Amino acid sequence: MSNYRGGGGPRRRRKFQPEKEDTHRINKRIKAPKVRLISDDGEQLGILITTQALSIAEEKELDLVEVSPNADPPVCKLMDYGKFKYREQKKEAEAKKKRSETTVKELRIRYRTDVGDLETKLKKAREFLAEGDKVKFSMRFRGREVMYTELGIEKFNEIIESLADIATVDERSPERGRQIYIVLAPQKQAA
Repeated sequence: MSNYRGGGGPRRRRKFQPEKEDTHRINKRIKAPKVRLISDDGEQLGILITTQALSIAEEKELDLVEVSPNADPPVCKLMDYGKFKYREQKKEAEAKKKRSETTVKELRIRYRTDVGDLETKLKKAREFLAEGDKVKFSMRFRGREVMYTELGIEKFNEIIESLADIATVDERSPERGRQIYIVLAPQKQAA
């Protein structure tokens, strides 16, 4: 006799996720007794009882949409709600497409980083800056290396000079502590 339950392990419960609620109340969901009605062409029809406004919407084969619920009385508009939601989604997608996200790429160096390695890091930084990303150069000091923070700052100044044609300093860390950094931004973005 085995204790096999099937399913291969403890049962997982799904988290309850309520359906996405519309931001606007429409038709019979409007709870206010009176509403200020605006027609589909923008004309004000005045303050009406909600049932009257609903019957006007049904006559015109449109939806009654509560546009401003906090007004007294709430403002409702006659419109095709499906088309309205579609246009809003299109606008949102267009805005999302136009939004540019800048990322910060981090390059770590040491105060003792040699010329060849530094050139490689600078070449990589130029690529990132050309793509429109910000570049963060960070330097960590271990143990007694903290005494050489001036050398680290000098190294950062060299980096700033060599990238001055395409980048400007966007942010600089305080010059004390075990870690210092600089953030460089592409010139057109920093302006």
